[in-house]
Order: sequence, then C-alpha cells, then structure tokens
Amino acid sequence: MAVKLRLMRMGKKKQPTYRVVAADSRSPRNGRFIEIIGTYEPRLEPSGVKIDNDKAVGWLQKGAQPTETVAKLLKISGAWEQFKP
Repeated sequence: MAVKLRLMRMGKKKQPTYRVVAADSRSPRNGRFIEIIGTYEPRLEPSGVKIDNDKAVGWLQKGAQPTETVAKLLKISGAWEQFKP
C-alpha cells in the first residue's frame, strides 16, 4: 500500500479549506484516509497552515510521499526540516 500525504477539500462552494491527510494513493481525493495531519486555509490573509509536525515526520519516516503542494506546506510548517536535518 503506497501512502501519500495530500490535501482533502472541505468547505462550501467557492470557499475551500483543506485537510492534510495521510491516505492510500488509490483512494479518491475526498474518500478514505488513514489519519488527519493538519489543515490549510488558503482564503485567510496570510494563508493559515496548521500541521502536527510529529505526525507528519512520523509518516515521512514510514515512507509516505507528499504531493507538491503538501511538500510546500511541510516546508512552511517546519516539518520538512525536522525530517531532513
């Protein structure tokens, strides 16, 4: 089972908020997930990023692959530096 760290869209129409989740790569975008790692709110000024760095680093150490957007969010939150010293 290939695990990915990716965004799951939430919120109303034209007002997106996202959850950062660990999910099986074969499951649909808003489908089944394994664990919620954090949230991303792009509509705030500046954008709101809340990620549990311990959970994120744990998943990265287990071999989970982040998407491009989630990798940028992990760098903002500081989890990427904890993973790669």
